[in-house]
Amino acid sequence: MEIAIQQKVDSWLNGNYDEATKAEIRKMQVENPTELGDAFYKNLEFGTGGLRGIMGVGTNRINQYTVGMATQGFANYLIKMFPNQQLRVAVAHDSRNNSRLFAEITANVMAANGIQVFLFEALRPTPELSFTIRHKSCHGGVVCTASHNPKEYNGYKAYYNDGGQLVPPHDKNVIVEVEKIAGVDDVKWKGGEHNIHLIGEEMDKAYVEMVKSLSVYPDVIQKQKNLKIVYTPIHGTGITMVPRVLKSYGFENVILVDEQIEPNGNFPTVVYPNPEESEAMSLGLKKAKEMDADILLGTDPDADRVGIGVKDHHGNWVLMNGNQTAVLAFNYMIEARKKKGLAKENDMVVKTVVTTDMIDIIASKSNINCYNVLTGFKWIAELIKSKEHNENYVIGGEESYGLMIGNQLRDKDAVSAVAILCEMAAYEKEAGKTLFSKLVELYAEHGLFREHLISITKKGRDGQAQIAAMMEKYRKTPPSTLGGVKVIGLYDYETREAKDLKSGQVCTIDLPKSNVLQFVLEDGSKISARPSGTEPKIKFYFSVQDKLDKTENFDAAWKLAGTRIEAIISDLGLN
Repeated sequence: MEIAIQQKVDSWLNGNYDEATKAEIRKMQVENPTELGDAFYKNLEFGTGGLRGIMGVGTNRINQYTVGMATQGFANYLIKMFPNQQLRVAVAHDSRNNSRLFAEITANVMAANGIQVFLFEALRPTPELSFTIRHKSCHGGVVCTASHNPKEYNGYKAYYNDGGQLVPPHDKNVIVEVEKIAGVDDVKWKGGEHNIHLIGEEMDKAYVEMVKSLSVYPDVIQKQKNLKIVYTPIHGTGITMVPRVLKSYGFENVILVDEQIEPNGNFPTVVYPNPEESEAMSLGLKKAKEMDADILLGTDPDADRVGIGVKDHHGNWVLMNGNQTAVLAFNYMIEARKKKGLAKENDMVVKTVVTTDMIDIIASKSNINCYNVLTGFKWIAELIKSKEHNENYVIGGEESYGLMIGNQLRDKDAVSAVAILCEMAAYEKEAGKTLFSKLVELYAEHGLFREHLISITKKGRDGQAQIAAMMEKYRKTPPSTLGGVKVIGLYDYETREAKDLKSGQVCTIDLPKSNVLQFVLEDGSKISARPSGTEPKIKFYFSVQDKLDKTENFDAAWKLAGTRIEAIISDLGLN
């Protein structure tokens, strides 16, 4: 074992850690030294989703000590950034195993540092935490969650005073403060319990009213109040707020997926509690078919991602991908607000660089600014902050099933997304259409875009090296053609350079550095490669586009686009 790793292990064995932790380390030394090395070879860092990892002993794991030390570092940073102020922090958690424990540790450490803590009395959706930070004028916040990751994971999302997750320089500076915490003896674990205030119904009411205010056509909902909605929280926090919000909107026919109602950190009915996975939505689909529903919706454990199922033009149930959902939501908020007279001249929308460019086209045709940011809603929040005095934010989203509607919070919100998607379904039904038929109409109007995502998992320390090698290979030897089409552009967000491969001209990308590569093809198609910031994965995003002359030709055009994607995947050696 490397000296640096052994020193970390020794510090835990000889330090003020509980005996159960020390016994587990000794056991790993004998039975699984490789796993022990992986548990200690580095400290968990704040990535695109904050602190996230597998639960267990070690500096590279989520446990009571890493949570406590991270909280002490975060507390020290807030004290440094807001001197001579009575600091206020909000804390929430999801349904995962140990989430309540970690939330209480976070609250205790913050409180012991003299900070007033607003701790939710029980599990709540992540977006309600973001809303609470703004509503209660907090200086920061924490939610203990690993979002959609498998059951062995947990995490710690840190938020700043705008209600958004930490962005530069705060994220790196918090890491610096955390690294100053030499061990558990540097943490103020208790002594400020009087600073902890339990919150619940008061914030729930305020949050529901905020979500209700986002409705554009409440009159249409009244006409379609019996819209048949099937909803599953996939054992997560959505059960606390989604049914309540739908009721506040006026929907009276909400059917829950009974097998997945109960919050449960073991996620017993799914492999991955992620609405991006068809398997996680399978029970919902079954229920939707049985009930002949109008729409199916599912949210992940912390209710910041939403999956949607609808009937296609053949009457078959299909799960829409995140790009399709985003296209429908963006278009509705732009189109409906314009028809209702709510649109403003300075309206803007925001998406990520790996989300479908169809949204850019829709926004452009409506003379609305569409900004592209790096992956992660913290960047959407940061852009809103920079533009809020000059432009009116309407909606933001990303292909990974995230939407954020309205400007009263600063993170993706599946609760409000569910409400607006149901309103959209009611609006189209009132017009004699479905969400799927509306999507096909948009393809005919703006061009057909078909997207596909491939995620390759590479676990552990070796996995990180393999992912790095893949990115290095694509940087040094980018393909000249993909799927028989010339590659004419290379966007490297790490070097912040956009290169025209025809002319050799290089432009600067006006975004922070990020380990993302994009290949632009001559026909407008785009392929992106990006290591995940929250999981041991590398993700490949494929987007091809074509014209759709009329809706009747959708099936053939869709199939052809799929064939083109398959050819590109083959050329990249990913099949």
